Amino acid sequence: MNDILPSWRDTSTRAAILEFVAAVTDDDSPDFVPHEGRVAVFDNDGTLWTEKPMPTQLHYLLEQWKLAATADPTLAERQPYRAAVTGDYAWLGAAIDKHYAGDDSDLGLLIAAVAESSTGMSVEEYEASVAAFYREARHLTLGSSYAHTVYQPMVELIRLLDAHDFRTYIVSGGERDFMRPMTQDYYGIPVQRVIGTGMSLEYDADDNVVRYGKALSFFDDGPEKPVRIWMRTGRRPILAAGNSNGDIPMLRFAQGSPRSLSLLVRHDDTGRGDAPYDKGAEQALEVAPAHGFTVVSVRDDWSQVFPRSD
Repeated sequence: MNDILPSWRDTSTRAAILEFVAAVTDDDSPDFVPHEGRVAVFDNDGTLWTEKPMPTQLHYLLEQWKLAATADPTLAERQPYRAAVTGDYAWLGAAIDKHYAGDDSDLGLLIAAVAESSTGMSVEEYEASVAAFYREARHLTLGSSYAHTVYQPMVELIRLLDAHDFRTYIVSGGERDFMRPMTQDYYGIPVQRVIGTGMSLEYDADDNVVRYGKALSFFDDGPEKPVRIWMRTGRRPILAAGNSNGDIPMLRFAQGSPRSLSLLVRHDDTGRGDAPYDKGAEQALEVAPAHGFTVVSVRDDWSQVFPRSD
């Protein structure tokens, strides 16, 4: 087995990745990029780990909403608490699909309930709650811990970039502080390189803690992604990877660099645990040829999807 990207099949996609890394890290290459310019950004859900049958954070939130509705049964009369209590996951999935199709009519309900689940908590309390979830929860269909639902080929790509002095960042529509407790262990990406949706925060001087407020500060998706990348890094990335319509601006932003690589993961596999779907990625797949995105086929480019169990 090849030691470089061992879970990637010997396809044109793998060749394009290796060619790009060689070109930007070879001192004698006309495309050479100094260390400080080697910025790579990755979406999280559906790009670095599975997002079906629902994003991992939604699984966590369902548990929180059920507990809240038990304490206050009136909550079960409105969405998304009703969906959590009744198990109407179709409504939740439809709300997310509608967002990727440009319809955010139900997104406000979800965001409001997300804020309600953490309002008043200190950042340390929330971190402990999320860390406990990662230790105990099991993926709803695969039955494994979430540590074993990461995409092994993408983790290998991050390792390859790390070995060539890239700075790798997560740039996700997922909530920033929900991702931070696991990014170092799962991907080797430190917490200070996690860019995601942010809830409002406020300093409680009496208790000397930072607490979550009642509002959304920003939703890190679509055109917000390039803005947040620039605010955090002060640079355009030279490599970007995503899997959905909301990643198009980020993939295109990277292409403003003299030499770049934009990867679009396509979930077209069957039989290996990664549910096949294009919903939510229709626009990205449609514009991929015109924009020069490199489409990564889960079926054709990956010899292995998830880490092997011990």
